[in-house]
Amino acid sequence: MKSVSVKKRPAVMACMLAVAGMLAGANASAEQKTLYLGMNGGDMQRGFEEHVFPAFEKANNVKIVVVPGTSTDVLAKAQAFKDKPQMHIMFLDDGIMNRATKMGLCEPIKDDKALSELYPETLIGKNMAAGVVTTMTGLAYNTKLFKENNWAPPTSWKDLADPKYKGKVVFQSVASSTYGLHAFMMLNRIDGGDDSNYQDALTKFKDTVAKNVVAYVPSSAKISEMTQTGEAALFPLTPTAIYSLKEKKLPVEYVDPKEGSVLLAVAQCVIANNSEPELAQKLASYLLSVSAQEGALKFGQYPSNKNVAAKTEHKELLGDFEKYMKHVVVMDWDAINKVRPKLNRDWKEQIER
Repeated sequence: MKSVSVKKRPAVMACMLAVAGMLAGANASAEQKTLYLGMNGGDMQRGFEEHVFPAFEKANNVKIVVVPGTSTDVLAKAQAFKDKPQMHIMFLDDGIMNRATKMGLCEPIKDDKALSELYPETLIGKNMAAGVVTTMTGLAYNTKLFKENNWAPPTSWKDLADPKYKGKVVFQSVASSTYGLHAFMMLNRIDGGDDSNYQDALTKFKDTVAKNVVAYVPSSAKISEMTQTGEAALFPLTPTAIYSLKEKKLPVEYVDPKEGSVLLAVAQCVIANNSEPELAQKLASYLLSVSAQEGALKFGQYPSNKNVAAKTEHKELLGDFEKYMKHVVVMDWDAINKVRPKLNRDWKEQIER
């Protein structure tokens, strides 16, 4: 067997080190796990991917892959693969999450300390799901149109029925949008109804607000376009959505109605029987933490953790949120979800025919 000459040894060593490095890199790559998280796409997805997920990914050698979709879409995917989940965590609007927890799709969040730091209004089923970010549905208006028409800013949910806004109200479909449902149920409450009895309010809506509506849209995405074209003057929306529209230089403002805005917690749950239960629980705890939610505040997402303190540039944003929370309205989702299928049918037949 020939020995390696002294002159050749450096080259051989370099080659061996290169191979060792490649093997180490391959092993590190092989060890990296992937967590799949169902959530809204668009601005929310981009914000989480830029400001929230990276710290957890780096600390845990994990890749978080977003499965984008509306709350209804994500819930449907979770149901379809209930026996062999394809996702590890999902974000859903609180009303839909209330249904998901009752379907057996979620396992309890195990971090009691993290849960104790949250606004209690954002907890669902005690510890089955919890708000990741918090917002509320109120009224938004097109400042350019209001200025051109010399209209004062709206102050009440009942302003949606003001005849001067004929052909200028955009309303999200109650059958597909939490914003539309919130607005309708607030009108119902103002007129003396409750969350399980809506028929009188539906009849009144048809004779008042419906006469002002230029379009019923399935989600808020269309509102951006209709604001730019001047078609939309007044519409239900959240301050977080308004933040995104303002970032795009659109002329909009949010109003907290005198009757109160409606709490909208985007809640997370760890999906039952997922393939990475320990890592999924760890991610759930992180997403409820102060550091994660301070990251979310950077792109206009209000926290569910009461201990979040805004940096200088976000103090006004957090101050507005705390002001809105003082008289926020919480829906009775158990009552609403019992009548929701019938409400959806009645809405489509009587309003969006």
